[in-house]
Amino acid sequence: MPDRRRQSGGAGEGAGFTLALVQTWSGDVGRSGAVAAELRRFVVAAVGEPTRLEPLRVRPWAAVWRVEVGTDRFLAKQSRPGRGHEARLTVELARRVPSYVVPVTAADPERDLLLTPDLGPTLAAGVPERGVDVWCRVLRDAARLQRAVARDAETLDLTRLAPEEAVTYAGDAVGRLCALPAGDPRRLDPAVAGRLQALLPAVERWAEVVADLDLPLTLHHNAPGLDAVVLPTDPDAPVRFRDFGDALLTEPLGGLLVPLGECAVALAAGPDDLRLRRVADAALEVWSDLAPARSLRAALPAALQLARLARVESWRRRVATMTSEERREFGSAPARWLGSLVADPPVGATPADVTRRRRRGDTCWARGVWVPAPCPVGESGWR
Repeated sequence: MPDRRRQSGGAGEGAGFTLALVQTWSGDVGRSGAVAAELRRFVVAAVGEPTRLEPLRVRPWAAVWRVEVGTDRFLAKQSRPGRGHEARLTVELARRVPSYVVPVTAADPERDLLLTPDLGPTLAAGVPERGVDVWCRVLRDAARLQRAVARDAETLDLTRLAPEEAVTYAGDAVGRLCALPAGDPRRLDPAVAGRLQALLPAVERWAEVVADLDLPLTLHHNAPGLDAVVLPTDPDAPVRFRDFGDALLTEPLGGLLVPLGECAVALAAGPDDLRLRRVADAALEVWSDLAPARSLRAALPAALQLARLARVESWRRRVATMTSEERREFGSAPARWLGSLVADPPVGATPADVTRRRRRGDTCWARGVWVPAPCPVGESGWR
């Protein structure tokens, strides 16, 4: 396994699962008069007096406002303290890779205020024909963004979660969440904790498989759902991304977990669906000069499983600043993502998945034909 020395702590250092609460930041602040006045001053200084300024989405972890100044339309955003790197990071990405990031009109990193032009509908807002070709384009360009920043990714000053840190992180998360008192919405069910403890050797094997690819640590968007993707009308123009508040520094393949999950839902596709594999291949090809395509495909299921820990970390940061009432609604998210380690990856299969499929009598794709499980690693690398 490649030697990446672990750091510990906050931004720019290795992730460690903790339950320490930081300053509470209720979603209600997005509707308060004081915040509205502060936001108006920020907007006026950047683009002039707004003719329209209204909340668009207000959640416990961030608030977004619609801004209009004459015929110009913008989106203003402020993230909660635990995600307070978004404005800074977006500015830096817009400087390094402007073709792949929504442009920044104005930013105040100290208050994590961000103003960007409204470039039109996202992939979630009814962009037509979300077919395989569109998904290939989105995941390919997401990987190109990762590749473009990989050389200097450490200078993005993001929390690291490298493959070799996965077992320690998972074990800490299981222990701390299970130890919470009964009735705490963040508590991990003891039965689930037992299954996860038994799974830790498998997590270690997944980490070894992924680390052996020796791909660089890079930006992991960590929440690139449909609403974070702006699809240009020009088919030759790069896709643009936004909403980097959950970003971490990880190996690159795990970044496919959320978009492949969204793609699977949109296409009603299972883990052996050839359309999903075509979409995944569009992203893997970006890294095929650093590792053989067959090895990338074989390691992808393990990388997708490890990426569930990145979602645990992003939700841990969100929950840390929630009020008690908000925690009752969203506090179980870290435990639910942690528990999902026992689920199948959205594409392909880990060896444990193959065993389960054999017991169920499932079939899978290998060497160009449908065969009874267990699935050998085919010549293409797909299980």
